[in-house]
Amino acid sequence: MIAKLGGLRITRNIATLCLLIGTISVGHSQTSSPPTTDNSQVTPSTRRVIADFADLVEKASPAVVNIRTTEKVTVYQVPSNITPQDQAEFLRRFFGIPIPGLPQQTPPPKTPNQAGPKSQEQERGTGSGFIIDNSGFILTNAHVVDGATTIYVTLTDKREFKAKLIGSDPKTDVALVKIEATNLTKLPIGESSRVRVGEWVLAIGSPFGFDNTVSAGIVSAKGREVNDSLTPFIQTDVAINPGNSGGPLINTRGEVIGINSQIYSKSGGFMGISFAIPIDEAIRISDILRTNGRVVRGRIGITITELNKELAESIGFSGKPRGVLVRALDPNAPAAQSGVEVGDVILKINEKDIEKGGDLTRTVSEVKPGTKVKLIIWHKGVTRELNVPVVEIDTPRKS
Repeated sequence: MIAKLGGLRITRNIATLCLLIGTISVGHSQTSSPPTTDNSQVTPSTRRVIADFADLVEKASPAVVNIRTTEKVTVYQVPSNITPQDQAEFLRRFFGIPIPGLPQQTPPPKTPNQAGPKSQEQERGTGSGFIIDNSGFILTNAHVVDGATTIYVTLTDKREFKAKLIGSDPKTDVALVKIEATNLTKLPIGESSRVRVGEWVLAIGSPFGFDNTVSAGIVSAKGREVNDSLTPFIQTDVAINPGNSGGPLINTRGEVIGINSQIYSKSGGFMGISFAIPIDEAIRISDILRTNGRVVRGRIGITITELNKELAESIGFSGKPRGVLVRALDPNAPAAQSGVEVGDVILKINEKDIEKGGDLTRTVSEVKPGTKVKLIIWHKGVTRELNVPVVEIDTPRKS
């Protein structure tokens, strides 16, 4: 790899090198004057700048929190005062084994604490989060708090609070919790729509429980669709590990542009690819959670796949493949009842072109149930328009 990066062969004459260093010329010996340095020509754009995030981290760290969750489990204890008569009765009743001649013993009195199920709190997991306003609202990942009985939030000044879960949205992996505290530092919110590929970003969180750990990298790509998430992610090469989930992705202005959520890994550890939820979407979801406690989404009852060249040829779709192919329909859902058929290609929704499968799914999910969406559909060589009602998602379904 290094050889390829620096694999220029030295096959030209010495003049090439001489021109680069500006000290000698080829053909005859000559004295050259020492090179002069013109500081007026050295501009900030030509200087090599070494990134230093110390001041930024100092300001941002107090707003980043550690989140620890616990859950209640039922523990069954075997009583310690079981007598030989109890054992003999157990064997006789369940296995038909009589044990004669056991001496009669008076069993000791049983206390309520010696037997029966008990509820016990145990550690469930750790993650990160960040404060978004001075009243104590904190953003984190839904998978950090999912299933937790109790949520503990620890600040950088070592204060610990029990947090209240305001709401959680597994589809976008965003959760909102709240603590009752004073003297809180909040992080300024940036605009993920303005993020540029190649810009420096920071992550602050608690990987493996190491509070307020900072890692840095660049934005590698935008709009990544991962798994079944409704949100196109920001991809970075920032080191993210278990415990970083829910922590902020911060730009060089100290603004949050995302929530660190997932990594791509074949080993379970960081492999150079991590994903963050864009802060624009996270704030939109958190506003809904703050108002309603949950996110209501719509569906029309179809299963889709992106239309590629092979699929387009197989159904006789001419021109550049675009839109999504309807693979299956729920016969009791609005799409089937409105005339959508298997094999149709949906080209547009509400006048917007569909480039990826996620475009249709996201748009439908954000439509208020009870309203209609306008679909432009290719059907066996003919383009037609259908108005399809949207109903509320009640169970996990595709589209």
